[in-house]
Amino acid sequence: MSQATDRLRRYLTDELGECREEDVQERLDELGALEAALGAERVETELDVLSALANETRYTLVRVLVAAEGELCVCELRAVVDVTDSGLSHALSRLAEAGLVESRKDGRWKKYRATNRAVALISVIDGVTDE
Repeated sequence: MSQATDRLRRYLTDELGECREEDVQERLDELGALEAALGAERVETELDVLSALANETRYTLVRVLVAAEGELCVCELRAVVDVTDSGLSHALSRLAEAGLVESRKDGRWKKYRATNRAVALISVIDGVTDE
């Protein structure tokens, strides 16, 4: 029997006053259904988004693009972060892969904007830090 099951049994005993094998199995089934409903693919996608933000340059770029409430040219973004052109390109590519920014060509210029996902995440972060 695993340590996790032993702890669950102790928890259910505390909560229910007694714990039968059926109680443990029923709770394990409920927890398994919660895990399955989340889905491994969704977890992977969400971790990709969070990992894209877990870098000072990329996080700053997203914050600036959300605050801009519109498009910014790469040359404008370059003025905001202290990285090489290659580093900026890599950061923006990573953010695009995570669905946090979108880009478009405008003649010789490439412009970026924050996606709804990025706006929502920053709004949540702002709400957490304002409390």
